[in-house]
Amino acid sequence: MLEAVAGWVPGEPVPNGALPAEWEVDDAWIRKRTGIAGRHRAAPGMSTGDIAYEAARLLVAAAPGLADAGAGADMLAGAGAALVGAAPMGAASVGAAPVRVGAARGVDAVVLATATPDHLCPGTAPALAARLGLGTVPAFDIGAVCSGFVYGLAVCHGLVVSGLYERVLLVGADVYSTWLDPRDRSSGVVFGDGAGAALIGAGEAGDPGELLAFDLGSDGTGYDLITVPGGGARSRSVPEAAAEGDEFFRMRGRAVYQHAVERMTGSCRSLLRTVGWDAAEVDHFVPHQANARILRAVAQRVGIDGRRCVTHLDRVGNTGAASIPLALADADARGRFLTGDRMLLTAFGGGLTWGTVALRWPATTTSATTTSATTTPATTTSGAARPENSRATALDGRNGS
Repeated sequence: MLEAVAGWVPGEPVPNGALPAEWEVDDAWIRKRTGIAGRHRAAPGMSTGDIAYEAARLLVAAAPGLADAGAGADMLAGAGAALVGAAPMGAASVGAAPVRVGAARGVDAVVLATATPDHLCPGTAPALAARLGLGTVPAFDIGAVCSGFVYGLAVCHGLVVSGLYERVLLVGADVYSTWLDPRDRSSGVVFGDGAGAALIGAGEAGDPGELLAFDLGSDGTGYDLITVPGGGARSRSVPEAAAEGDEFFRMRGRAVYQHAVERMTGSCRSLLRTVGWDAAEVDHFVPHQANARILRAVAQRVGIDGRRCVTHLDRVGNTGAASIPLALADADARGRFLTGDRMLLTAFGGGLTWGTVALRWPATTTSATTTSATTTPATTTSGAARPENSRATALDGRNGS
């Protein structure tokens, strides 16, 4: 069962007008091609583990004994964050601090979906779990790029229904700004940094929040369409020096567009047949927030009215594995979802990978509050309230841990 979601983005919004002048792009050009008006960038020294922690602690704080876990100072105190909530572009921050009845059990395992781990080795999830004060619970990364959150939902669902664990914390987080080529405007205008978290727990069939079915797929023949060529074992296994720019993210946009539309459309159609829904019965369609044109094309092909398509990329851009939970948290904070709503989530990413999940929306109670992004890290959550004085052990892999 999906119990709750939360989202967090770093820093102040970076509007289109603030992008590098040498890219020779303007606001109208970017909006027309991508639908994006702004994005967020992590501050120097801020990693995927850092922003994953900020999103995750919004949810684990509701579990007993975790709100005050650890005695170390919060490494991000005072860093500042912009809200992904009911705030229009240009607003300081408007947040949601919903309280969810029933978030009383502990977290038994942690799954982190990311394409930008803090290190090639080790995984980022164990350090995240330790920093959250979760002790020695199992924790691991999954790398399905922008499909990571949907893949993660399937993995967490399996861990729970198998009886291994009662509640799993799933985090999707990416700091794309750390691997974007500063000369590549095509990627620079699209990608942003962010993190989203979800709690997956045990429940009964028919309960709100039920994860009904999944459709996952991959096609490794297209692995080179979305890639970072350098840095891994492949590039290190040859004597030749890496080519200039191989350390940066590369994407063949036109081919990716075609694959994304075709794969997500096919996956959605397949899953609708599995659960027995007509496209007209889907209350909310939440695709990976890659590009407005891709979102519209998939919704149209599947037969879902555009008014039921949940979009959030206009304010945060493409945030990779974080895009779907950020969109969910944002829409729920605005009061868009009702308990039991039929939801269809779909994603496409490097690998190539893709996946779709059908679920019914859980019961949530939201209330909006306003804070200053310049003084207090602001948040958007669905399903958990952030404690006033949350502290956590400063453990993120940078202190010899």
